[in-house]
Amino acid sequence: MKQLRPPRPKAMLFDLDDTLWPIGPVIARAELALHDWLARHAPPVARRFSIAQLRARRLALLAERPELHIDLGELRRIGLHAAFEEVGADAAKVAPAMALFHAARNAVTPYADVLPGLERLKGTILLGSISNGVADLDSIGMAHHFTVSLAANRFGRAKPDPAIFHAACAALGVAPAEAVYVGDDLQLDVVGAQNAGMRALWLNRLGGEAHLEAGVRPDAICATFDELLLWLDGHAEE
Repeated sequence: MKQLRPPRPKAMLFDLDDTLWPIGPVIARAELALHDWLARHAPPVARRFSIAQLRARRLALLAERPELHIDLGELRRIGLHAAFEEVGADAAKVAPAMALFHAARNAVTPYADVLPGLERLKGTILLGSISNGVADLDSIGMAHHFTVSLAANRFGRAKPDPAIFHAACAALGVAPAEAVYVGDDLQLDVVGAQNAGMRALWLNRLGGEAHLEAGVRPDAICATFDELLLWLDGHAEE
């Protein structure tokens, strides 16, 4: 008997950071730009706290207030405000400092295959995004690619909570079983989506399966958008 493959999904949803663009270098540049701004506009803060020290303080705050996991932008703002207060600097400058960081954090460069890949998907499948990060797709100029975009800090729940996956599917008008989620993180993206009843593709740009965690079984592993599109073509309706 011929084994039937699962039907072609009606919707494809994407993680953002480290799936559509690399985020580590962007955050590093944004933090450097922020610290340079502090050196000019709030020198006591820059002298008292290095980039590493500000990061350590945020991690300590996160341990005290784990609810801030769903809004890392707010975590950064609270941490910066506390640093200003500690040295007696003008806390009114926190807002422009955060605006500068926000702009630098959204100065991302998509992987070379992403924009052509999204153009090829346009009109063939419903597209959405779900992110735990604070990327602003409007600022980045990519919002028009997605019918639905959910961010944990606005939704109030973060991956791997099934609720955020279910909400995105509902907004697209599809059942979870009719959607596939694409992401780089095995636990948040792959396990999270599968626990929500979706198929999950691990976009592993490093290649190979060396980092595949025990017990995690993605529905497919792709190293590039081209491989992702080939997987989708393999589920074309006959």
